[in-house]
Amino acid sequence: MKIKKISLLLLPLAVSIAAAAVWGPEALANYRDGNVLNRIHVRETETGTEGYRYSMSNNERVYILSKCLNNQILPESDQNAMTSVDSVNLDYQELTGIYAFVVNRKDSAGQELDEAEGLELCTQGIQELKELGILPQEIQSLQANSYSAVMYSAIDVPEPRNNVLVWKISFTSRKQNANKENRLLDAYVDADTGKVYEFYVRTNLEWKDIDPDEIISVWSEYMGLGEPQEYEATNPLSETTPYFKKYSFPGMGEGNTVVTVGFYEGINELFLKISR
Repeated sequence: MKIKKISLLLLPLAVSIAAAAVWGPEALANYRDGNVLNRIHVRETETGTEGYRYSMSNNERVYILSKCLNNQILPESDQNAMTSVDSVNLDYQELTGIYAFVVNRKDSAGQELDEAEGLELCTQGIQELKELGILPQEIQSLQANSYSAVMYSAIDVPEPRNNVLVWKISFTSRKQNANKENRLLDAYVDADTGKVYEFYVRTNLEWKDIDPDEIISVWSEYMGLGEPQEYEATNPLSETTPYFKKYSFPGMGEGNTVVTVGFYEGINELFLKISR
């Protein structure tokens, strides 16, 4: 009699176990799917990068930009018209050649750009160069109504993740015969770091007052490029002025970047450039 009662008590438990064995896995799977499917899940990646861009060394960034600037063929106005794009999501299959320099209207995070951002970044960069003694203290601050700022992407086309965003800053005063004394005329400024790659400024100095070795030494430390080497293959006809000195820095692979410090006499224009 006791055995019969125990059997009757165990019967519901046995039925429950059997039901769980049959329908349990399916119910569990449906529950898990309900928590995964049709839901947005955010997970931080290990690289922490944005899109196709990744971290390059300072020497690589300078090298990529110099190559892009040196491979511009069309006049700037035509170049702008043919390479203008609406966003940072560039169609690399449409680009030709090894290096491309194209107008961009969005930053690395896909945000719309304001010209004022480029001018502010350049103003900070020029101030830093003045504090370091690379530029004369007399160089004036940038005035928004006298300058334009255009964002460019410098791209290694075969390896598009090798790219640099830069602002090109230009003196564009609409005033006739505008006074350019002690003013910045042109500059390329890194949109991420704010570092000034190139500059052209009008100054009261003369070439005899300028120490190109000191300028390149301080600038290379400021850019984090390592020790400059004097460029031995200098062609005296490579510049339209006799007042210049060229230096070499490691670039990418076996390539080097040539940087020039020079001076145009008569208009008293000091320049440092990574392009030809």
